[in-house]
Amino acid sequence: MQQFKLNGEPVQTDAHPLERLLDVLREECGLTGTKEGCGEGECGACTVLVNGEIVVSCLVPVGQVDGCEVTTIEGLRDHPIQKAFAAHGAAQCGICTPGMILAAVTLPPRPSIEDVRTALAGNLCRCTGYEAIYRAIFAALGQASEQDARPVFKVLPMVTGAD
Repeated sequence: MQQFKLNGEPVQTDAHPLERLLDVLREECGLTGTKEGCGEGECGACTVLVNGEIVVSCLVPVGQVDGCEVTTIEGLRDHPIQKAFAAHGAAQCGICTPGMILAAVTLPPRPSIEDVRTALAGNLCRCTGYEAIYRAIFAALGQASEQDARPVFKVLPMVTGAD
């Protein structure tokens, strides 16, 4: 039997110690905010925090979190970064969003763009591109960045077949 804190609440599970933390969170605990993308630890969709550190839950056996504090996206309800993602169009399909937000909450108070890129390096987004995500993070931190001065989309001249 494993015991750990999940989003601040004590949890006990009889799951086999080698069962993936991802599966225990989704199937036994009913917390479906943590997504499965690749199942190989490459995409970051299943990112959670264990004792404040970023981990990909598809590679972590639940026995490894015995006695630990696990935080999922559900544990960050109404977090400023979560609100900023919605306000700045930093989420589309939603598969990568929980992992991106969890990675972002580990940033230092006044991160550089390089700090943000490094923190998010383990999370892949195939829908939004990263500029809206960077803007949302900096907005949530009350900080402007060089990203604010550039448009997300570049307007190209219209091409017609008349020429």
